[in-house]
Amino acid sequence: MLLLYRCLLRLYPAACRDTYGDEMISVFRDARDEKRAKGLPSLTGLYIHELTGLLQGALQEQLRTLLGSRRWTLFPLRRFNMRSEFRFPKSTTMLMVIILAGVVLAIEKAKAIQASLPNLNPPIGPIRPATFTFFPTIALMFLFFYVAGAIGWAILFALHRSGVHRLGDIDSPAQSK
Repeated sequence: MLLLYRCLLRLYPAACRDTYGDEMISVFRDARDEKRAKGLPSLTGLYIHELTGLLQGALQEQLRTLLGSRRWTLFPLRRFNMRSEFRFPKSTTMLMVIILAGVVLAIEKAKAIQASLPNLNPPIGPIRPATFTFFPTIALMFLFFYVAGAIGWAILFALHRSGVHRLGDIDSPAQSK
């Protein structure tokens, strides 16, 4: 069966096969050895699962090689999951849109409620915005982090002088045996 797996692995593009081929064979061999101990039905299920996955993966990689990494198809062939060219799942974008729609709906609902209430209280004078000075706040933040860094450096310098940080000299239980 391993010979068939190696032959079907040739359906992948050469670059993909060179990069992942040995690892795929190793994983298949380990899974086969594990399922072999569980019996024939388990081993048969593994063979069916792995061979269909190998064929499907080879087809997808061939299409990706031919069409490029971006496919402009209406229905993508891959699931909504992690891939190497994405930093987060595709489904995250859809969830963000749903949350944004919920926020916009809540704002519109609040405006409708506010418009339906009568003006019982007289209006208060204009509300002045709070003053925020950008540069003094940034200067205070830099000063704070500078002092925190100096304190951290002083602690590390003191530990260096006392030799407490030398953990390599301590015998671990595995080394003492």
